[in-house]
Amino acid sequence: MAELFIETAAQLHDFVKQMEDSPWLAVDTEFIRERTYYPRLCLIQVANEYTAAAIDPLALDNLEPLSELLLNPAREKVFHAARQDQEIFLHEWGVLPQPVFDTQPAAALLGYGDQIGYGKLIQQVLGVELAKDHSRTDWSRRPLDKAQLRYALDDVIYLGQAYIKMKQALKKQGRLEWLKPEFESLSMEATYSLNPMDMWKKVKGRQHLKGIKLAVLQAVAAWREQQALARNLPRRWILKDDVLLEIARRAPVKTSDLEKIRGLDANFIRHNADAVTDRIKKALELPKEQWPRDGFRSSRPTPEQEAILDMLSAALRIIALEAGLSPQAIASRKDLVALLNQEEKSPLLRGWRAQVAGIPLQELLQGKRQMHLEQGKLSFSNKDA
Repeated sequence: MAELFIETAAQLHDFVKQMEDSPWLAVDTEFIRERTYYPRLCLIQVANEYTAAAIDPLALDNLEPLSELLLNPAREKVFHAARQDQEIFLHEWGVLPQPVFDTQPAAALLGYGDQIGYGKLIQQVLGVELAKDHSRTDWSRRPLDKAQLRYALDDVIYLGQAYIKMKQALKKQGRLEWLKPEFESLSMEATYSLNPMDMWKKVKGRQHLKGIKLAVLQAVAAWREQQALARNLPRRWILKDDVLLEIARRAPVKTSDLEKIRGLDANFIRHNADAVTDRIKKALELPKEQWPRDGFRSSRPTPEQEAILDMLSAALRIIALEAGLSPQAIASRKDLVALLNQEEKSPLLRGWRAQVAGIPLQELLQGKRQMHLEQGKLSFSNKDA
């Protein structure tokens, strides 16, 4: 395996020419975002079966040859947990690499576990223990030492090797097509679009609010998101979650009321009081039917539904066992609640999860399938079987 560190235009040009005939490319990125809203891209790693390169975007003025390589639909781009890397490319280039293969959902379908980390996946698939020493590295600092480059290159060298084995296994099991809708969604811009009016759902502690207070939370969280985007700053630098919750509880409509809230300094009040109180006033005027509803609270099942959910959980365990998967890789308790409530966006009604478990569980709810207990063994079958 040839290993390269690319920091000049000539090196990048030669590398791209070398990789042009590759049917697939393993890709990873290193970045920092502690001080910004958008991640700052610091390193791009790309590999095929024969060559691995760490490309320095901080040293290169023009990444167009690389973008042409990665945006070419003739070759498959392999990631682990692709969303974050894809989001970076969308921000940098305005378009998304495709087609994509993501080893994280592929691992779930092969029985390695749901949301598995890269290091653990490589250990399970290849039997290789990767170093973890540089997971908190400041990748913006130069020069990068040998250990940092080793860590970065290993992220794509072993990713490519794992991809080959995993894709073969998926084909053998007839499950590769199951992942197609999930992989296609990773190259759709809509997957990465954020609606500021939905950002209240990410605020920790929101479940302790209800009614009009949720409307205030929604309004001020949307304002915070817009400010963070416009100024390229972390949300917490604009307004911390605990302060945001306190604003929602008190719903201050005057600057003097806002000044009483702990965590808001004089500088924030001076520059933002009018905008924040204006948002709060408009939220307080909303009719009740326009107040946001917290899914955490609204989806809480009744005692009768809890019993049905227990039945669905038992059936899911049987399905998972027969498929060689963990139940958690197929669905969470929350996903079962969504199925029970017939929510259209239930993960169990989309993609491979629908085929493996969603449809059979729906049929159980409809009385078309049933559970059996015979000689201490629980089974799940068609009603007429």
